[in-house]
Amino acid sequence: MNELLIKTAIEAQKLAKAPYSKFKVGAAVLLKDGKIIKGANIENAAFGASMCGERNAIFGAYCQGYKKSDIVAIAITANCDPIASPCGTCRQVLFELCPLKTPVYLANNKGKVIETTVKELLPLGFSSESMK
Repeated sequence: MNELLIKTAIEAQKLAKAPYSKFKVGAAVLLKDGKIIKGANIENAAFGASMCGERNAIFGAYCQGYKKSDIVAIAITANCDPIASPCGTCRQVLFELCPLKTPVYLANNKGKVIETTVKELLPLGFSSESMK
């Protein structure tokens, strides 16, 4: 299944709008019911208004009524070497909106894959528990 998820994330790169960085990122979230939701980065001239691919995929799942417990895995791809890793903001979103044991597949278009988890990406993450 992770191969299909990575392939879908690579396909999602084609949806990216990256006129400034030219760095296209695709993401794919696998849900318990077997559905896969794509995401891609969308840039804006006001860079703070841009959105990363993995956040678009996760937010897309939530907007379609899925919850944290529905998320099975996520693949994040970019056509680069070494493999790209999620930014800090995306790590925080993954930490809060995905189960901590969720497999995360970081891959490039050349077949290189690193498997990690949400918890490994942000070992000392900040959550609602941190605010008590």
